[in-house]
Amino acid sequence: MEYKEIRFEQDIETYLLSPAGGYQKGDMKKYDKDKALDMGTLITYVKATQPKEWDRFERMTVSDIEKKFYKAINDAITNFGLIHVLRHGFKYRGIDFRVAYFKPESELNMRLWDLYRENTLHVTRQFRYSNDNNNSVDMVLSLNGIPIVALELKNQLTGQSIDNSRNQYMYDRNPKELVFQFNRRILVYFGVDLYNVVMTTRLDGKKTYFLPFDQGSAGAGANGGKGNPMNAEGYATSYLWERVLQKDSLLDIIQKFIHLQVKEVKVVKDGKEKTEKKKTLIFPRYHQLDVVRKLIADVRENGSGSNYLIQHSAGSGKSNSIAWTAYRLASLHDDDNRSIFASVIVVTDRKVLDSQLQDTISSFEHQSGLVETIGNNKTSKDLRDAINDGKRIIVTTLQKFPVIYQEIDDNNGRNFAILVDEAHSSQTGQSAMKLKTALADTQEALREYAEIEGKLESEILDGEDRLIQEIITHGRHRNLSFFAFTATPKEKTLEMFGTEALDGTFHPFHVYSMRQAIEEGFILDVLKNYMTYRTCFRIAKKTPDNPEVPVSLAAKTVKRFESLHPHNLQQKTAIIIEHFRSITKDKIGGRAKAMVVTASRLHAVRYYHEFKNYLERMNYDDVDILVAFSGVVKDGEAEYTESGMNRSKDGTPVNEKQLPEVFHDDFNMLIVAEKYQTGFDEPLLHSMFVDKRLNGVKAVQTLSRLNRIHPGKNDTFILDFVNTNEDIQKAFEPFYEETSLGEEIDVDKIYLSKEKLREYKLYNDADIEKFVKINFKPGNQTAVDLGKMTSLLKPIVDRYNDLNTNDRYMFRRNIRSFNKWYTYITQITRMFDIPLHKEFTFTSYLARLIPPTETEKLNLDEKLKLEFYKLEETFKGDITLNPTEDHLHHVIGGTKEKEDDKRDLLGEIINKINLLFEGKFNESDRVIVETLYNKIMKEENNLEKQAKHNDSEIFEKSIFPKTFDKAAQDSYMESMTHYTEEMKSFTRLFEDKAFYNSVMQVIAKEAYKNLRTRT
Repeated sequence: MEYKEIRFEQDIETYLLSPAGGYQKGDMKKYDKDKALDMGTLITYVKATQPKEWDRFERMTVSDIEKKFYKAINDAITNFGLIHVLRHGFKYRGIDFRVAYFKPESELNMRLWDLYRENTLHVTRQFRYSNDNNNSVDMVLSLNGIPIVALELKNQLTGQSIDNSRNQYMYDRNPKELVFQFNRRILVYFGVDLYNVVMTTRLDGKKTYFLPFDQGSAGAGANGGKGNPMNAEGYATSYLWERVLQKDSLLDIIQKFIHLQVKEVKVVKDGKEKTEKKKTLIFPRYHQLDVVRKLIADVRENGSGSNYLIQHSAGSGKSNSIAWTAYRLASLHDDDNRSIFASVIVVTDRKVLDSQLQDTISSFEHQSGLVETIGNNKTSKDLRDAINDGKRIIVTTLQKFPVIYQEIDDNNGRNFAILVDEAHSSQTGQSAMKLKTALADTQEALREYAEIEGKLESEILDGEDRLIQEIITHGRHRNLSFFAFTATPKEKTLEMFGTEALDGTFHPFHVYSMRQAIEEGFILDVLKNYMTYRTCFRIAKKTPDNPEVPVSLAAKTVKRFESLHPHNLQQKTAIIIEHFRSITKDKIGGRAKAMVVTASRLHAVRYYHEFKNYLERMNYDDVDILVAFSGVVKDGEAEYTESGMNRSKDGTPVNEKQLPEVFHDDFNMLIVAEKYQTGFDEPLLHSMFVDKRLNGVKAVQTLSRLNRIHPGKNDTFILDFVNTNEDIQKAFEPFYEETSLGEEIDVDKIYLSKEKLREYKLYNDADIEKFVKINFKPGNQTAVDLGKMTSLLKPIVDRYNDLNTNDRYMFRRNIRSFNKWYTYITQITRMFDIPLHKEFTFTSYLARLIPPTETEKLNLDEKLKLEFYKLEETFKGDITLNPTEDHLHHVIGGTKEKEDDKRDLLGEIINKINLLFEGKFNESDRVIVETLYNKIMKEENNLEKQAKHNDSEIFEKSIFPKTFDKAAQDSYMESMTHYTEEMKSFTRLFEDKAFYNSVMQVIAKEAYKNLRTRT
């Protein structure tokens, strides 16, 4: 049995030279090393496919024909790049030359098919490329004489692997050789062994960056990790030459996939920052090539009307996959050579159009006017016009559809492909319903309803035109195909877009899992370095009163008191900043950044101020902070906004739009409250400090902000004050591999939800009929219609207001649940239930008019004190994710009783909370703030006078420290006299300067506030 590398090489060549492979054997004698071309083959191709152009060229040039033709094509490649010349050809003095022809989209022009078949692909073994040495590439593939693919083959049986391929490309191939120059000749370089494949599109010496080009351990699009499955019919890596490099496949990739990406990047040269254009040649990774081709094949076979869920992890190149899919769908024809889709609409549910997605799709455009982007500078009317005009690819946000859904032209006979970026809960809401209403061809649904009613279609529409038109937009439609891309599909997403198996479970159409992305090195495992802290505390009343208070509200208020307590924020601030300085700051060549995730906007503001104070006390100048939150935050009498708090290095305000760039360029820590936890792509983000409860998809999305790869970024770090390692493991595991749904929703539960609403006896069938008679009346809305409708609802709102607090709360929950679930159900099925739809229309308006239950305000700050406090480390290490066979399951909105009407004594509530959060305390952990505060306030020390005649900064920094130091010294001496456990706390006060300053600051603030208000 021959087993050496030459046999491996020969076996690949054998396939490529077969009729299935489509290649011819190359001849090194014809290859011109100086020109890096086989000029004979290229000219023969041009003469055969463009005889008139060649005759004109010969008449024009007379002498040195080959030399001048080489100069013309080489100049074009130098100026525009090889991929551009392959696709579009080049001009020479008014003559249009093509160096390749690609497969036509239809069979309307058979001449184009003949030109396509003229393409000649050569496979050349031991390709000796240089006049300076005798080095050779194991195998090179050429198109019409132009080398475009290189393969270095290795064989584990002879002790080598793809690692040797990498080294060969990096150290033995000179990137200055013309054949290896970026986008001038060879476009992609593969390293191949018996089990794995890697690739790169740019040789750059030791900085050459390789990507895995494997299928995945379970095969492409299936649930698994890195690597390739066993191939019972041959090599594990044979997919490369059989499915990728095969003639038709490679020409397809050159025509429709390879993409030159141009980005502006900031670089530092000679100490100065400059902006440069960085060019990257994007060759599709295997899972991207596979998903696009499988989607197109399925649509070609089954036509319009199917839904597809693509579960591709972060780091999968989702924007490119969406763009490739959009372009392929836009040019797809059926067997009768007709376009399958009138338009391809790419939808994102973010209110601001994703700039990366928008830029990616627009930059792919090979034909002017093919893409219409409805960006932030355009209106819903622009979207309406683009759809009505039949623009081939339209990129928009979901929120624009409710404005224009009634203004779209008749969709009879028009199919639409809708590509959904990050398919989540918004796809089950009202905006998504309006999208379907705008685009659905309802003729089939109308026929179905007419058959049920035993009437003619014209009779159906005569009576209740608008009502029926709404009903028939429900469910799925043959003219709409949805392609939903997400890394973290929820239950509803799986049922709406997933593929139903024979056992009733729902699965994605294609999977590139988080596990595979991590194992292949496309993203980092953010759970590798995880640390959790437990906050232990004891709250006490500092008042003899023990009032009855609402249980739920009081519990939240007490816990909020602890979480916002200055001592809590000070302790966590110290931990965060010291961890940042010791772990994060020097990572990624000193460029690493961190994010602090807080529980509320007020927490973010308080943390920001605490960070600033701590940095000032410690004289640290290497931590630069920004804060991100929406709206205005009131803290006492002060008001804060994001732009008002953030200042750039030169002191100018930083607005919301500027923040990501300013953070990337000049700052290294970002404090956030419900912002930048999804869709924020900052590769330098290394660490995250979490002080907020995170569950399910939210946990995955938030922590995944760290997973982006970057040169020099080898790990990440998370410190979590709130969630346990078990919490995080539970959140991540459903999305580690394939996510599936155990069963479809029980649609009939909507009737149970409806009956729960009727139990309150606020309205009846007659109320609904009066209301919908106006709402669905024929003709245009008059000046009194809305007034009539709201007047009909007024008595119902009055009856609602007469309910007790708990019933009002429960009714609001039930009406929201009913409306939400009806909206979702009618997206997946067509029920033709007229009374139910009338009820939904009625309750949709009613829900907007019933006032929310007034929340009882409860301020306990003056009644509580933090008696004990301790932060203890509870976990440090790797949170290991395990593959799970469990399915997700639908959870229909519950109707749990509201607890706010239940009341208990404040002391009892505090005791229950303390039981949950109290750790193993001893006296050394006692918070000494109260002791020192009481001592200072009781003594005659002239502080009251000083507080009333000075501002807070002078008081806290110049006056108070002397008083505090004396009180601290006296307390320490007293504790030594009695030699109690309390001495340990005071000992720490003088041993830990940061702790000393922290305690002094919180007492100073409290003393200043109270002394100024003394009478």
